[in-house]
Amino acid sequence: MLLHVAESWVLLLYFDWLMHFRGFQEIHTAVRNSPPQAVDNTAPDGGELSRAVDLACVFYFKPVLCLQRSAAATVLLRRYGWNAEMIIGAQLLPFQSHAWVEIDGRVINDKPYITEIFEVLERC
Repeated sequence: MLLHVAESWVLLLYFDWLMHFRGFQEIHTAVRNSPPQAVDNTAPDGGELSRAVDLACVFYFKPVLCLQRSAAATVLLRRYGWNAEMIIGAQLLPFQSHAWVEIDGRVINDKPYITEIFEVLERC
């Protein structure tokens, strides 16, 4: 688990850097260009990897935004063979945007009812 937390922390740093210096389009491209790797029998559970990202967020040196957390979780899950999708959604009144991760239509890193609150704008 410690290895996954460290890997998650590095991904959080990477996506923080992208967000600060390159912008949203680069984050989107980085997530889209990370295809799922081949699955093996030793791949960790998707929930365990999501918890590793959550724990890395606790140890990160500043607050982690949902886009950064979801991008890191999606890439991490794909590295271990999971067909994860980062979802970007919006709510009109009051206007809010949010990002979360799904595997096979099931929300992984957020509350399961988040799909009822936000309309999906993008899946990557």
